Amino acid sequence: MESITAKVTGMLADARHSFDLATATVLAGVDPDEVRDEIYATDQRINRTEQELRRELIVHVSVQGAEDIGDVLGYILLIKKIERIGDQAKNVFDLATEGVSLAGAPDAAGFVEDHQAISAMMDELAGLLANQDVDRVQDFRARADEMRAIQEQHIRTLMHSDEPGHWAVPRAVLHRYLKRIIANLAGVATTVTEPIQYQDYFDEGATDITDD
Repeated sequence: MESITAKVTGMLADARHSFDLATATVLAGVDPDEVRDEIYATDQRINRTEQELRRELIVHVSVQGAEDIGDVLGYILLIKKIERIGDQAKNVFDLATEGVSLAGAPDAAGFVEDHQAISAMMDELAGLLANQDVDRVQDFRARADEMRAIQEQHIRTLMHSDEPGHWAVPRAVLHRYLKRIIANLAGVATTVTEPIQYQDYFDEGATDITDD
């Protein structure tokens, strides 16, 4: 399982790399053509690692028996969430390929702060996977939930904005992708501490918080 955890951490590092490159094309004016190959190569590497991990987890269960089945199922959910983060980073990049650029916009600073906070959380999460401290995971989850709620509020505000669609829609879409990434980061963190039947739910299963 240590080897599996190391590969999961590598997946997370790749997801962060894609996210940083993608947001640079939207927020910092980086030419999408300059990073396109790297983003897609990183995404393919994430997908290959997910497939390898699935195979290794199956082998682990076949060797160890049912004793570790809960951990194995949790890891399968966890690596899918990381793979989705990589997909969502590509979605951010797709905004740039459609001509969206917020570089130099009056509200760009807020998005830059969001990017920096989320990228730092990805690095923090790697440490949480290595050292499964319940208190630290709960703190991480609380901060992620607060950030997710802020992204939701931005989306609601833009839905009722009087600004033209070409201004409001790309911002709402970007907030939506950031919200999804944050939700999946929170899900990754709590996958290692919550009973599998309650993962992606609050209130012991009463509230569905999955955000694909």
